Amino acid sequence: MKLTWGQRVREARVTLWTLIVPPTVWAVHFLTCYLWVAISCAKAGAFPRYPWAFVAGTVAALAIIVASGVIAWIQSRRPGDPPPHDKGTDNDRLRFLAVSTMLLAALSFVGVVFTAVPAVMLTDCR
Repeated sequence: MKLTWGQRVREARVTLWTLIVPPTVWAVHFLTCYLWVAISCAKAGAFPRYPWAFVAGTVAALAIIVASGVIAWIQSRRPGDPPPHDKGTDNDRLRFLAVSTMLLAALSFVGVVFTAVPAVMLTDCR
């Protein structure tokens, strides 16, 4: 029997590695944007001439964060006992990590947008 994408996601193991994907993407995007602008302004004395590269990097970062959030949302909808989840079962731990990943993905999405707006809107190094 062939599993669908949603079934494979529901059955996947959730670890702390899945939890750190969204903030790591945000941090890499932040460093890339600000270092590129800083180096361009210091070396060339002008703002980078390729704002489409900022937009492409931002779209890629947002796509990874949204994918991580969607996967976490699917995993948080796993059937199990109703709240409160105070027994510490594997199912409860999985849902806790999934909800935490969803919240971090939302925060990281907002962070990437707020990082990209100045890089795209500004046109001067002053």
